[in-house]
Amino acid sequence: MTQSPSPTLPGSRAQTLASAESLVSAYEKAGYTRAHPGILQLAEPFLDLSGEDIRARMFLTSGRSGEELCLRPDFTIPVSRDYLTSEVAGRPHGYCYLGPVFRDRGALPGEFLQAGIESFGRSDKAAADAETLALGLEATAHFGMDTPDIRMGDVGLFVAMVRALDLAPAWKQRLIKDFSRKASLAQDLDRLSLATANGRPDYQGVLAALTGSDPKAAHALITDLLSIAGISAVGGRSIGEIADRFLEQSALDASATLPPYTRSLIERFFSISSDPLEASATMRSLAHDAGIVLTPTLDLFDARNAEIARRGIDLKRITFSSSFGRGMDYYTGFVFELRDGTGEEPLVAGGRYDDLLTRLGAPEPIPAVGFSVWIERLAGGAS
Repeated sequence: MTQSPSPTLPGSRAQTLASAESLVSAYEKAGYTRAHPGILQLAEPFLDLSGEDIRARMFLTSGRSGEELCLRPDFTIPVSRDYLTSEVAGRPHGYCYLGPVFRDRGALPGEFLQAGIESFGRSDKAAADAETLALGLEATAHFGMDTPDIRMGDVGLFVAMVRALDLAPAWKQRLIKDFSRKASLAQDLDRLSLATANGRPDYQGVLAALTGSDPKAAHALITDLLSIAGISAVGGRSIGEIADRFLEQSALDASATLPPYTRSLIERFFSISSDPLEASATMRSLAHDAGIVLTPTLDLFDARNAEIARRGIDLKRITFSSSFGRGMDYYTGFVFELRDGTGEEPLVAGGRYDDLLTRLGAPEPIPAVGFSVWIERLAGGAS
């Protein structure tokens, strides 16, 4: 439940809570329903769907029946799950929230306050994205910061480009998965390039035999071999997880190839950094030169830019970077962060996550976009 300011709190803390309550009340007046997800959550959705950074910082415990639980590290997944069990599931509906989240942050407090919104089911994606950015800017203005730095990216553009490339499906999936992990993505490109230059590894025959075989049979074979070898777990991974990882590697190694031109194209894409209008022109030129089709994704990008401008936000204020992503695995399109120009951490951050609801059990895809506000950072407290 959301906490109200208490007379026993220090003055600055009470003022921060009062300001946060005022912000979320404004979101309610704008049509967003107040959400109150539980603090104690099932851990599995966060472990499966969040990024590495969140997974490494979660506070975990176990229930009496052995189920793994956690203190909520984020609001997006709990609010999404509550939406899916509500009477409005599948229909356009927006939620706002305010409350503590919990992450291990070393010397910083493990409990901190977040506000935010989540918007579900809107088919007018460009308008919904622009509204989300505008409401995020209202949060910084509410705390006295009228012109924060705006960083913007679009995961969907990288996904569209990779899907248009002449790469094996396993490698397309791997590159997309590692988009927000820049070190891993660079390693992927190096590995593909080296495989192209050096040829297949000596054990390629074994890997090729597994690739294309029945997935269940291949998984059973690997788990049996690991059991015979006396291997039960490595690095916290179960035999089943080790088998999954090995089969993934077999698919990757069996199809490893990256012509220099393709790598150059990817690196050219990642070098794009400018305001959104200039970036759109650069990306259209890149797609034309490479003979790949990015038109639908770029059309959505341009429509979003028009909606942002229509809301009075100067596009020249925005720094768009094609390589910019966020640490959550579930983002699928538009992403953004608002910063104060000096801090290394965002004050407001979010984006579009259209695939998350189906991964949480929705029978059909449901568009979704939202953001979180770090209240103490905006109020000038610990980050």
